Amino acid sequence: MESLMHKIKSFFTYMLILPTLFVCACSTNPATGKRQFTALMSPAQENSVGAQEHQKIVQQYGLVTDKKLNDYVTALGKRVTEDTERPDVQYKFYIIDSPIVNAFALPGGYIYVSRGLLALSNSEAELASVLGHEAGHITGRHSAERYSRGVVTSLGAGILSAAIGSQGASQAISLGSNLYLSSYSRDQENEADTLGLRYMTRGGFAPQAVPSFLYSLQRQSDLDARLSGQQGNRYNYFSTHPATDQRVAKTKAESMQYPQTGINNRDAHLKAINGMTYGDSERQGFARDNNFYHPELGLKFSVPQNFTIKNQPSQVIALDNKGSLIVFDMMGNKEGYAPLDYIRSVWMKETQLQNLEEINVNGMKAATASFPGQINGENVVIRVVAISWKDRFARFQLAIPRGAKAALVEDIKKTTYSFRNMSANEKKTIKPYSVKIIAAGVNDTVKTLAARMPFKEMAEERFRVMNAMAKGTEVQSGALYKIVSE
Repeated sequence: MESLMHKIKSFFTYMLILPTLFVCACSTNPATGKRQFTALMSPAQENSVGAQEHQKIVQQYGLVTDKKLNDYVTALGKRVTEDTERPDVQYKFYIIDSPIVNAFALPGGYIYVSRGLLALSNSEAELASVLGHEAGHITGRHSAERYSRGVVTSLGAGILSAAIGSQGASQAISLGSNLYLSSYSRDQENEADTLGLRYMTRGGFAPQAVPSFLYSLQRQSDLDARLSGQQGNRYNYFSTHPATDQRVAKTKAESMQYPQTGINNRDAHLKAINGMTYGDSERQGFARDNNFYHPELGLKFSVPQNFTIKNQPSQVIALDNKGSLIVFDMMGNKEGYAPLDYIRSVWMKETQLQNLEEINVNGMKAATASFPGQINGENVVIRVVAISWKDRFARFQLAIPRGAKAALVEDIKKTTYSFRNMSANEKKTIKPYSVKIIAAGVNDTVKTLAARMPFKEMAEERFRVMNAMAKGTEVQSGALYKIVSE
């Protein structure tokens, strides 16, 4: 049996040969006052890593460029982080151009909130609670620790949960590269909650905003699940910030320990986000009914009426409830391949293809091929289509269940042939949705205001969640409310 002394010697030898990215630190937990031993980056390394990962964030999602909106978030962030336990950190605040409700922090003081989170917030205090929480992850060095475990990466996330029974199918039916951050531990979330409360109250904000916004986040997550018919959005706030009943109760109890006289500034926040893009932006492209538009690229296509369109950073997917799936993305063609050669020699070169042929899509050269596969144990025909478009290929991957009715097969095929350039008039008139702040009139109700939004499903539920209104409550004449406007 190995001696205790030998074990100790081996341990310290191991610590000495750790990669130079990490340093070992015995520090005091700023939230609890307890001593802790962790492998962490140095501040200089945190800054370097944060700067590197920031470029990935910008490339993958893009940032909101509205100066007034950015100045608003930065001013709140500076107010919240003016007095933290890490004066060496230069905090930087950014708005991600994403409709997903999320916020996160990177080593080096980089703090991000999404457009979706700004739209869900109902006061300056609620937004300050999020900024304070993310600052807590930085001062608690959770972001550095999380990165030390290699959790900020670029992943090819497959949309299909089951293996596809064809060698080339996983390449054909897949999601593009997405930045992925693993969730914080429960202890880290609790610590960030405690620190965030400390920072936001030091900034003069009302502590009740912490539990109130957690409740709004939970309601939005539940609404997303109902709208999608699934178990919520994988990439929402709770995917990286796990919520538990105990955590919410703890936050509520802790908020009562602070003076209850802080500010909320509800109207100021609503006025700050008035006119902000809601949902997908022009840069990302957006869906309208069964059509997908991308004004920045200048393209459009349609999917069958009963399909749901889900826009991802690198591709668009559309699916029905019968096992059919459509994936659209773009791929560069610097080599100048013809569509048929591209499918046969590059894209699907490892796959035994069937029905390989050249086609024409609205005057554009294209090619298509098919091969058998399986999705979730069901036999499907996977058809790939490559369309020459400018200096790249527009690609469709269509998964059609075997035995599908002829009408469905024909509708899915029409998706390919619907691909075309947007007209100049379409680029001018078809715009993303936006947040609009209105004052309720004397005769207004939740129902009348919700009816002004461009949603066919659950309009009243969406309005209540957006405005943090409980079921059964009504709007008040003269008060400001958020709606989504075309």
